[in-house]
Amino acid sequence: MIAFTRTRGARLGVLIAITSIALAAAGCGSSSSSSPSSGKKSSGASAHTGTASVAYASSLEFLNEKVAGPAFHQAAGFSYTGQGASSGELEANIAGGEIHPNVFESVGADNVTPLEPKFTKWYIQYAGTQMVVAYNPKSKYASQFKAIAAGKKPVKDLFTLMEKPGFKLGRTDPNIDPQGRDFIYMLELAQMYYHLPANTVTKILGGSPSSSSSSEIFPESSLDSTLESGQLDAASAFITQAIELHLDYIKLPAAINLGDFADATQYAKATITVTPPGGPKTTKSGSPQVIDITIIGKSTPAGIAFVAYTLSQPGLAQYQQGGFTLLKPTLTGPSSAVPSQIRSELGG
Repeated sequence: MIAFTRTRGARLGVLIAITSIALAAAGCGSSSSSSPSSGKKSSGASAHTGTASVAYASSLEFLNEKVAGPAFHQAAGFSYTGQGASSGELEANIAGGEIHPNVFESVGADNVTPLEPKFTKWYIQYAGTQMVVAYNPKSKYASQFKAIAAGKKPVKDLFTLMEKPGFKLGRTDPNIDPQGRDFIYMLELAQMYYHLPANTVTKILGGSPSSSSSSEIFPESSLDSTLESGQLDAASAFITQAIELHLDYIKLPAAINLGDFADATQYAKATITVTPPGGPKTTKSGSPQVIDITIIGKSTPAGIAFVAYTLSQPGLAQYQQGGFTLLKPTLTGPSSAVPSQIRSELGG
C-alpha cells in the first residue's frame, strides 16, 4: 500500500501522546452508544459552537469513540458525537432520512456512491485494513488456533477447523456490511489459494453465501463482544479491531486478506451476489479494503473540521496506531465540491 509521508512533527508528537493515553485509559471494551465528547479543550483550541455528527462503520467504533472523537474535541474545539453501524445500514438510513450526520465514514466506497449526488458528490480514501480471523482463547479449539497463529501449523488448517460440525463461527450480513462480504471473499480466495475442495466455502458458511438468515450472522456492533463473551469459537474481524480490542487473532496471507493493492487482480476473482435493503440484486467483487470519508448534506463548520482533522497528520497517526495502513488521501469527485479546509489536507 502507499504510505502517507507528509509530516508535521510538533502536532504529531502531541497527538501520539494523546492517543496513547486514550488507548491506555479505554482498555479493550467497546460500546454501541455514543455521546458528545466532553472535557477541557487544549489551550491552543479556539472555542467553537457546533457538533461534528459522524456516522461510521462499526469497525471504527473504538477509534472514534475512545481516541479520535475526544482528541478532535481537544484540538479543534468542536463537540463530537458518533453512531456506528454497518456501512450498508448507515447508507440506507441516510438515504431514507432516518439519520442526518455531518460526516460519513464507510468501509469502501460502494456505500457512498449510492448517496450521490443528493447527499454528497465526493469521497476521500485515506486508510486501509485487512481481514483476520479472531478467536476465543478459551475455545475447545484454542490450542489449534494458537498453533496456527504462531506459525507452528499451516493457515490452511484453519479452514478445516471452521468446517467442523458444531464449530461456532460469527460473521456479519454480507447484504449490508462490507466486512460480511470481505469474509466471504476471503474464504473464496482461500479455497482457490490452498486448492481446497469446491464445497469448502458453503460448508464453512452453513449454506448460501448471500443468506442473511444464517445463525452465524450477528450485527457488526455486537460481533466482537459476542466472541469475547465465549459464545463463539471464532469470528471475522479486521486486523484493526483485533489490535484495538486486544483480540486473539490469526493473520492471513496477503493473497487472501484483502489488504494488499498488489493482489487486487486476484481479489477481484472472488464475487458474491447480494440484495441491499431496498435495492436490486447486485454482484460485487473483492478488492483491497479502504476507509472512505465524506461530508453528508450541507457542509457545517464542525463537519468540515472533523474531516480535515481526520486527514491531517495527527489524525492519520491515530489510524496508524490502531493498526490501519496509511494511504495517500485521494479524492474521487469534483474538487470544487470539497471545502477548502479539506482540500488543504490533500495538498490542494
